[in-house]
Amino acid sequence: MTDESKINPTSRTIELDEGDRLKEECGVFGVFNHPDAAELTALGLHALQHRGQEAAGIVSFNGTRFNSERRLGLVGDQFSKQSVINRIKGRSSIGHVRYSTTGGTILRNVQPLFADLAGGGFSVCHNGNLTNAMTLRRQLVSNGAIFQSTSDTEVILHLVAQSKHARFIEKFIDALRAIEGAFSLAALTNKKLIGARDPLGIRPLVLGDLDGAPILASETCALDIIGARFVREIENGEIVIITEDGIESLHPFPKRKPRPCVFEYIYFSRPDSIVGGRSVYEVRKNMGRQLASESECDADVVIPVPDSGVPAAIGYAQASGIPYELGIIRNHYVGRTFIEPTQQIRALGVKLKHSANRMAIEGKSIILVDDSIVRGTTSVKIVQMMYDAGAREVHMRVASPPITHPDFYGIDTPDQRKLLAATHDLEQMRDYIGVTSLAFLSVEGLYKAMGYESRDNANPQFTDHCFTGDYPTPLTDQSGESTPPHQLSLLAETG
Repeated sequence: MTDESKINPTSRTIELDEGDRLKEECGVFGVFNHPDAAELTALGLHALQHRGQEAAGIVSFNGTRFNSERRLGLVGDQFSKQSVINRIKGRSSIGHVRYSTTGGTILRNVQPLFADLAGGGFSVCHNGNLTNAMTLRRQLVSNGAIFQSTSDTEVILHLVAQSKHARFIEKFIDALRAIEGAFSLAALTNKKLIGARDPLGIRPLVLGDLDGAPILASETCALDIIGARFVREIENGEIVIITEDGIESLHPFPKRKPRPCVFEYIYFSRPDSIVGGRSVYEVRKNMGRQLASESECDADVVIPVPDSGVPAAIGYAQASGIPYELGIIRNHYVGRTFIEPTQQIRALGVKLKHSANRMAIEGKSIILVDDSIVRGTTSVKIVQMMYDAGAREVHMRVASPPITHPDFYGIDTPDQRKLLAATHDLEQMRDYIGVTSLAFLSVEGLYKAMGYESRDNANPQFTDHCFTGDYPTPLTDQSGESTPPHQLSLLAETG
């Protein structure tokens, strides 16, 4: 919950809060045995830019040596010049876009990470969060490991390096058996491209093919941008080993029912991606339709909070019969570093990114549809903008259940005390945001939108702990226990 002292109840002027939206996790991409591997990886990362905007990196192998470029900033800004691509030319490569869920972004934490091991070079990048990383890190350091970053991904490098197994893939499996939490990995050696997904399949990973060259990617939209064919999803608990001899699939973990993160459908994945055989766009429209059936409202127009609220708002409008309008126009060209030197300028911060379309709003009762509410401060600003543009009533509808628990698997959520729904009941939230009415999609409605009759409480179909508190893995770092579930301390950074 944001400090109430920052809010003037009369003017409702609120400081800009960049932490009020869920932050994307990270994205991985890999290419094996293609002459344009580096260029293709840069394009794939560009398609995955929505998963992390703070840093990007590519590591390639050209047959004789590994080359690495890791940079802060957007893919298009850092990897658009041919001179940069020429430095990482190779027939195989992996890449990563990053949003750090804790701490500051510094170059030494940018992935992919690389190390020269006894058996040769090894590079790895990671989407997710290892929930026992700090416990493992302390053990590794006590055994003499020297860490060069605060990334949990580096734990994997050291585990592989210290494994007593003879063959590399056995070392890799040995390392994965030691870690807990959520992970999708792309790794590169001088002979192999490797993909791995955690035993529950919390984080996504897909396999594609481009004219015979295997591709790994976090989402199918990254395959589309390079014209690659979707082959299949990497299964939960699966390791794929790609060599010149073909693709080998291993399942070294005990078989478990998959529990992918439901937030991939609600917010993280790009709408044009296919996740778990489902169109993300269609699922989000279904969430809007289900929301309309659960919380009918007499209003003049349905207005999305761009961009993530758009598909749900379309679905809500279709189900309710209420016209859909673009009542908020988003400015896509505002950077995170825009200077806000005074309180007066800072109070205008929301208008840097969103502007009201007065002609669609003035004098009307509107339904404002968003994908989620975290702290609620951005919702306050958006709602006030609607009233300032002449809205008669503002009814807010949220296309996901209330977020009541923090995430420990790679999503940047604040601690529980700062989650609006964890500290306020529905009426208090309505009053805080300043809307005429407020309603969320129910947990059961969320599952119906996903194509299920209901949530299987005994064996849930998705990882949905942010709404239910049902964490699917141990939280060792969080609990301080050394056996089942883990979370990273505030000193560490995640992939």
